[in-house]
Amino acid sequence: MAPKYKIGQKVIIAPVKSGSLSPRDSTLEPYEGQSGTVVDFYWITLSRGTLYLYTVRMDSDLKKIVLHEDELQAYGA
Repeated sequence: MAPKYKIGQKVIIAPVKSGSLSPRDSTLEPYEGQSGTVVDFYWITLSRGTLYLYTVRMDSDLKKIVLHEDELQAYGA
């Protein structure tokens, strides 16, 4: 399986699903709905498939954060 997002692609941080928040979700919440640009990505190959992680530079404060593929949406989608 190929990565869903490419370096240089604009993305939006997906809204956190309601319900019980995990520690991962609570650190993501301040960035919910904000846009950024993919600056790098990594993968981990597991027995059940490949997991992609993306480094995203946020447009609002230029911070870089690492996100799972399911925490992102394509910009304008």
